[in-house]
Amino acid sequence: MSASQETIDIFALDPATLTKKAINGMRVAFGVSGIIAVVLGIILLVWPVKTIAVVAVILGIYFLVAGAIKVGVGIFGHSISGGMRALNIVLGLLVMVAGIIALRNSAATGEALLIFTVIMIGIGWIIEGIIALVESGKAESRGWAIIFGIISIIAGIAVLAIPGWTAFWLVMMSAIMLVILGVVGVIRAFTFGKEFLKAAKL
Repeated sequence: MSASQETIDIFALDPATLTKKAINGMRVAFGVSGIIAVVLGIILLVWPVKTIAVVAVILGIYFLVAGAIKVGVGIFGHSISGGMRALNIVLGLLVMVAGIIALRNSAATGEALLIFTVIMIGIGWIIEGIIALVESGKAESRGWAIIFGIISIIAGIAVLAIPGWTAFWLVMMSAIMLVILGVVGVIRAFTFGKEFLKAAKL
């Protein structure tokens, strides 16, 4: 058996190797996670801006908590140097301010985060394309490497040129994928180990 086959076997769930209780537990897990994915996907499709705003609110709360912890370390951390204590207090206050801004402007913060993510994707594709072109001389299929590099660079430039449009479609595709994966999870909840459970009853 090859290493790749062994890796697949580790993650494969064979009902025959599980107890009846474990199978039922897995079916519940598949069903719950599938329903959650479908609901989140539908919410993201219907209210994309509000959903992104919720993410920004969570991020804002995290910043507030993380900032407060840093300030606390700066005030009560008597075992560290005065300079580090002052730095922790300053950084903590800055992080808390960022959290307050995120909470007060959640929709704008969510959109800004999404645009930032899209820009990073675009830059990543351009870098990946350049690397593919540079390394194409060493590749066995040089032609495919060059084609991949050119397409990757063009896609990256397109993403950077129209980040707003790309962000919208990224959200839509994520929502659709959530719904699809959720439906698959729900179907798996009904089918996983079904034949094994029937055989166990006989």
